[in-house]
Amino acid sequence: MSPGWYLRRLSRMGPHEVAGRAGDVLRKRRWRKELTDPATATWLPRREFAQVPALPEVPADAVKRLVETADRYLEGRAEFFGVAREDLVAPDWSADPRTGRRAPEDVYSFDIAYRSEDAVGDIKQIWEPSRHQHLTVLAAAYALTGDERYATRVAEHLRSWWAANPPMRGVHWVSGIELGIRLLSWVWVRRLLDGWAEAPGLFEDNPEALAQIWHHQRWLAAFESRGSSANNHVIAEAAGQLAAASAFPWFPQSTGWRAGAMRLLDEQLRRNTFGSGLNRELATEYHGLVLELGLAGALEARAAGVAVPESTWLVLLGMCDALAAIVDTTLHPPRQGDADDGHGLVLDGAGTHRWASLLATGDAVFGRLDWWPGVTGTDVRTPLLAALAGRLDVTAVRPAQRPGHLADAGLTILRATDDTGEIWCRCDGGPHGFLSIAAHAHADALSLEVRHDGVDVLADPGTYCYHGQPRWRSYFRSTLGHNTLELDGKDQSTSGGPFLWTRHAHTEVILARAARWSAEHDGYGATHRRSVDLDGRARELRVTDEVHGHGEHAGRLAFHLGPEIEVELAGSTAHLSWPGHTATLQLPARLDWSAHRGETSPPLGWYSPGFGRREPAWTVLGSGPVRGGDTLLTLLRFDR
Repeated sequence: MSPGWYLRRLSRMGPHEVAGRAGDVLRKRRWRKELTDPATATWLPRREFAQVPALPEVPADAVKRLVETADRYLEGRAEFFGVAREDLVAPDWSADPRTGRRAPEDVYSFDIAYRSEDAVGDIKQIWEPSRHQHLTVLAAAYALTGDERYATRVAEHLRSWWAANPPMRGVHWVSGIELGIRLLSWVWVRRLLDGWAEAPGLFEDNPEALAQIWHHQRWLAAFESRGSSANNHVIAEAAGQLAAASAFPWFPQSTGWRAGAMRLLDEQLRRNTFGSGLNRELATEYHGLVLELGLAGALEARAAGVAVPESTWLVLLGMCDALAAIVDTTLHPPRQGDADDGHGLVLDGAGTHRWASLLATGDAVFGRLDWWPGVTGTDVRTPLLAALAGRLDVTAVRPAQRPGHLADAGLTILRATDDTGEIWCRCDGGPHGFLSIAAHAHADALSLEVRHDGVDVLADPGTYCYHGQPRWRSYFRSTLGHNTLELDGKDQSTSGGPFLWTRHAHTEVILARAARWSAEHDGYGATHRRSVDLDGRARELRVTDEVHGHGEHAGRLAFHLGPEIEVELAGSTAHLSWPGHTATLQLPARLDWSAHRGETSPPLGWYSPGFGRREPAWTVLGSGPVRGGDTLLTLLRFDR
């Protein structure tokens, strides 16, 4: 990163964080000697893996999906972030197939410029297979079928990874979130391989495995994410440490590591979560990641007889209720903020509905409320977690009705349902992300998402990428890249880097009712106010944009359509169509309207269905002068 970035990043830290990071720098310098004189892992003479509940009954269709995915892994085939791979029979753990580059292996980890695509390639492509979540799938396939081919491949990959990645060498010892998630995977691999005769020799009787587990936990105890970086990363670190210290209590330090991780997980879950239950990063996929991590860590501790604070369960319960509140009729939540397809614990095959699975787990662990949407899909993870820890009895005041407005998060869902389907509208009036850097926020104040029966009509385009492609990173997190009003060609908040915002727009919700919402933000000096009215009977959504302040601005009002939507633009009227349905978007006539799809110079008209993937989609863009006192009216009418 440039010197300017370091100065901007430093400006977002408080004195306590600066002191802590200075201590980290000194510790990293001391640890450099371990390249020639590595720290010696020590373990207890008596070691066993005790937390193996009876294998529960798992729905046949969930087992079928799991086995199909595991078979692809056996063949060496997988896809990570849009890149198909066929080299996973014997993977190169430092290779990036997207750029063709390899990260250095025999280099002190903290010397590697892992954010530089020139130095290492696409770090996400390298890190993802080393989370070993494909190994939990293979191990689950062994547990549910008894086919030892799956267990053998798990053992081959673990031994290969351990040999290729000795402590403190290479890129897999740089980021705590990676170590934490990897430990969670190893815990479940050991559990799911329990019926295999070679499992003890792979783990508790294997000095190489013991050393790796010890070094992972030592690293996490030393380099906690702190201050402005204490977001989902610290949750992963704490959950992984807690799970490993609970399931693998094989070291003299295990009791201390477990106690420290339990305190940290409890503290950071509370700090990272609004009282309404939504994750404070206001990036919905990270709500799912944190919930998965928190449940995995806490349930592992409970199974080991560790006292889990009531406050931990209350936060996780609240997160389940919040998720149930915001999903649409197909159980998909908003696409707000960053998303990198990150999972905390993977025990299912491809095609399993992530959000339905999380709600099913919430039901199994805490119990569902009457207003929760029904879950018809199946999964493997829920019965396995339920078998590990059982149903909890948590005393909590839970919402009597489905919340439509989560005030502390500034998130409002407007809904209307009739015989033609559900109209679902997410309105954004919340803070600009979490902590001083708001790492996973987008400049999306007052933006909307509108779906009809789960189909994206007015869509949040998504995230697409993090490192290595700054032009695309900037577009997908920009104001222009969302369904809101841009003034004078600027974002509402000021970016200082790919995970850094140096100025945050302030947003205030004025009104939030069942069918009406209004909010404003100050990101331009002038105030942008937006009101949204949903008339369920007329099947209309009315959007009113007002600018308050002096002077004239160059305005651009964008409406990004989902990938299934086709558009015919005639003046200020956009005729929308998708299979079986039509709608009309009546746009403000005072602006000049144009339609864009799949443009690259500059980027416009794109939708990212997942990290690393993008596809052309229509954007309808209105441009023209906007003055203080002006009102722009947009009407979306769904035809019957």
